[in-house]
Amino acid sequence: QVQLVESGGGLVQAGGSLRLSCAASGGAFSISSMGWFRQAPGKEREFVAAISRFGSTTNYADSVKGRFTISRDNARNTVYLQMNNLKPEETAVYYCAASMSNIVKVTPNFYDYWGKGTQVTVSS
Repeated sequence: QVQLVESGGGLVQAGGSLRLSCAASGGAFSISSMGWFRQAPGKEREFVAAISRFGSTTNYADSVKGRFTISRDNARNTVYLQMNNLKPEETAVYYCAASMSNIVKVTPNFYDYWGKGTQVTVSS
């Protein structure tokens, strides 16, 4: 059973940066594409970014293009999300997700495994 553990969340001022990490264990060899989603209070979970198994394909939500970068280190079974120029409206719990398929998708139902999330709070 794959386990995903996110880290790197915290409190940052608007315009600041954070780097999230997601470490996979317990069968991580079966993971292909990975993604990041976020969910603010009272809102649905929304897609942020995704990356294929070897990083050749990435996909971003329009709202984060040019500011966020997803990457992965397969030797460490870890995926990262570098977030720059953060905005208060991006305050949310950020979740890491993994799929056994290498198709980069934006819908949560496509993913097989989920972490418990890490809180990101952006103050104005």
